[in-house]
Amino acid sequence: MNTYQSEPRLQDTHSIVFGYALWIFGFTGAHRFYYGKPVTGTIWLLTLGLLGVGWLIDLFLIPAMDRQADLRFHSGPLDYNIAWLLLTFLGIFGVHRLYQRKWITAVLYFFTGGLFVVGILYDFWTLNDQISLKNREAYRG
Repeated sequence: MNTYQSEPRLQDTHSIVFGYALWIFGFTGAHRFYYGKPVTGTIWLLTLGLLGVGWLIDLFLIPAMDRQADLRFHSGPLDYNIAWLLLTFLGIFGVHRLYQRKWITAVLYFFTGGLFVVGILYDFWTLNDQISLKNREAYRG
């Protein structure tokens, strides 16, 4: 029996409403980072959403990005939406790391401004994978 088939997974790890809320600021790539697309999120950040054209097209692509994220990432005790809210608004203080129970790096972020902002950029690239790993560990735990 394949363990991945017996593992319960909620289908809705990411919120389409939250995705559209981030899309409003889509020229920064926020919605693409949220849905686990860090490369295109970075491109959107550096080009202001491909000069607005990519941002407008994403209005129609968000439902597909949401479905892909729901299939790709594991559900569990840590909520992706809460983690992304904490990272987006309080990341420099390490609050999103406290939420994940990463106490040492949370304190480091607090005293170093998110490890001099480089740590926050790293977390924008990897937060979905960090949460997915923690959720998978909690399930198997």
